[in-house]
Amino acid sequence: MIIRASNRNDIDQLIKLRYDFTAEYKAVDPGVYGAFSQECREFFENIFASKQWMVWVAEIEGRIIAHVFLQIIETIPRPGRQRSPYGYVTNVYTIPEYRSQGFGSGIMEELNRWAQQNQLTFLMVWPSETSVDFYERHGFEKALEVMENHL
Repeated sequence: MIIRASNRNDIDQLIKLRYDFTAEYKAVDPGVYGAFSQECREFFENIFASKQWMVWVAEIEGRIIAHVFLQIIETIPRPGRQRSPYGYVTNVYTIPEYRSQGFGSGIMEELNRWAQQNQLTFLMVWPSETSVDFYERHGFEKALEVMENHL
């Protein structure tokens, strides 16, 4: 297994994994794949061109089997305090046949290492009910400060 930062060469596999991730939890009309693929390709091209996203993948023999996305959120300068970016963790996914074998943990450990080296203040995630234990094993704690406005 290789864990590494993702790049533009991975876009086709990332698109397919994103589609599979959604299809695993809800019915998706296969007819939408073309439009979805184009929208997703544009998204990935943009994030690989920016410094606001990081994507790590776990791969075996060139096949991506797991990934995690990190959006880096810059903070607004404040008098007397150094700017302190934080990270939003999202889209953690492992192909079903590779789950519970350490691949997701491996990419989360790499993400945490990178976040510490790059002095992110904290990481946040909105976990599904079934993934809370996974995130707790990787240093996340429940927080009560977040509020949502569903528009």
